[in-house]
Amino acid sequence: MNETLDVLIIGGGLVGASLAIALDGAGLRVALAEAAPPRVDLQPSYDERNLALARASVNALEALGVLDAMVPATPIRRIHVSRRGDFGAVRLDAAELGLPAFGAVLPARELGNALLRRLDDCKELVRIAPAKAVAIEVGADAVEVELQSGDTTRRIRTRLLVGADGTESFVRGALGIDVVRHDYAQCAFVTTLTTEKLLAGAAYERFTDSGPVALLPLGERRAGLVLSVPAAMAAEVAALDDAAFIAFVHKCFGWRVGRLSRPGKRKPYPLARMLAARTTAARTVLVGNAAQTVHPIGAQGFNLGLRDVLTLAELLCEAHVARDDPGGAELLTRYVEHRAADRAATTSFSDDLVRLMGNDFLPMRALRSLGFHALDRITPLKRHFALRSMGFRGGVPTLSLT
Repeated sequence: MNETLDVLIIGGGLVGASLAIALDGAGLRVALAEAAPPRVDLQPSYDERNLALARASVNALEALGVLDAMVPATPIRRIHVSRRGDFGAVRLDAAELGLPAFGAVLPARELGNALLRRLDDCKELVRIAPAKAVAIEVGADAVEVELQSGDTTRRIRTRLLVGADGTESFVRGALGIDVVRHDYAQCAFVTTLTTEKLLAGAAYERFTDSGPVALLPLGERRAGLVLSVPAAMAAEVAALDDAAFIAFVHKCFGWRVGRLSRPGKRKPYPLARMLAARTTAARTVLVGNAAQTVHPIGAQGFNLGLRDVLTLAELLCEAHVARDDPGGAELLTRYVEHRAADRAATTSFSDDLVRLMGNDFLPMRALRSLGFHALDRITPLKRHFALRSMGFRGGVPTLSLT
């Protein structure tokens, strides 16, 4: 590839693929480089997790042609939030607030399949896979990236480099961008279960002394489970047989949906918070988990990363129409300004919620219960809380408003 690209995206996971699709047809010369071959079973981010997509994310993915009638997304129509040992709960009903749904639940593997199908339809996108970035050299008017595929290496010039390569981002490390990390000393187990009662579009978030538990509707009586436990307990929980695991889930979650059964494969994920000290460098921008990795509480991670790339895509399309430099300092400054408030609020919300809900101090429990009680009964507060959880905060990308 001798010509200089406008945009080179490193990382073809959920966020990187979404950016490539958002830029398709915009007239920009775009390439997507991914270390894994373009198969859903080989892409690490297309895993066993069940993603709670905010309404803003559903809107955008539908507008991009990723979600359609063939993709098994389950609408979230009710949300129930509680804390074990506290009184009060927050109950949100989309119909009561005049909304069709708060969002939808979709297995990451199914979203990965949908993204791959949509990538196949991209007419102008150059896809390079498998290819791993091994060196980056920043110049005045372009970035040169060395990609390695097996024993073969190639150098590609691009006016803008996008690091969408995850929490342990090579792009971020190669450019010397520092990170702030916090280990929550927790581990999340992700699996599916069968519920005795129909969830009927209800999603549950239950906070316990050992960590949060989320139960997400997947249609019929199948549900996605995210069970957080102290890291010191992870090996013990991983060793439980199905019956013992179900008993442990009931101990943490309770019996609101009746008896649980038929747990699927269980995969543990260590939980940590990572924030890049900055999200841009010369002719480079970080998006998704490369920029920030948050606790899965409140299901903010992918939704936040998607808003990163939707904002970036809008700015790049505007710059192309105006014949501006896609990797210029002005565009990067505008990107940081557009994303600052949402990034700060969402990462702080996730972190603060973990600390607030994990605090067993008696006065804090009383205040927390009073807060639940008030939020559950004051409709304007419920609507404000619901809209924020749906991704409608700050400068919302246009595609999310479709």
